[in-house]
Amino acid sequence: MMNSMLNELLEHKIVAILRGIEDGRADDTARALIDGGIRLMEITMNTDGAPAMISRWREKFGAEARIGAGTVIDVRKAEEAVAAGAQFLISPNLDEEVIAYGRGRGISVWPGVMTPTEIVKAIKAGADAVKLFPMGTLGTGYLKEIRGPLNDVPILATGGVDMHNIKDYFAAGANAVGMGGKLVNMEWVKEGRFDLVTDRARAFTEAAASL
Repeated sequence: MMNSMLNELLEHKIVAILRGIEDGRADDTARALIDGGIRLMEITMNTDGAPAMISRWREKFGAEARIGAGTVIDVRKAEEAVAAGAQFLISPNLDEEVIAYGRGRGISVWPGVMTPTEIVKAIKAGADAVKLFPMGTLGTGYLKEIRGPLNDVPILATGGVDMHNIKDYFAAGANAVGMGGKLVNMEWVKEGRFDLVTDRARAFTEAAASL
């Protein structure tokens, strides 16, 4: 499953991040994102009811999208996520125990890293990709610089991506991007404007596909 999930990441290029979404709006939001072309979605583990939502999404949307868990900061969270059916685990931090836990179960773990030392440590620990975070602060210039010596590490760049700069992220060396509020406008979700969620998702997936 690990190599398969990495292939999905490299093909589809966008991971939708759902943080703090209300359970009653979650399924309609997932449907809207899938209709817009999103194929990888993570529910962060600090969202109320995250395990139940992951499990339900696997059942309802598993044939159309890959469902993962975000903010997996330690093994306890990893255990909860995997028990719920998460197909990949994403962290804001580098925890080698989480990577080992995922590898032992054939599940991709994409840990959060910032420095070249952390990137190399993550890959040596068995991660098949890393999440470069916080990209909104680091900027694409930073990514371009580290791509010189670290040219073959699959990088999921997370933070600060919008329609105006998404091409810059990939030009700087990102293989994929993680997107939260710029992709999923929670005001639209609260108002039930799922058509707008779909339209925005489609705009981003088309932009990524064109790169």
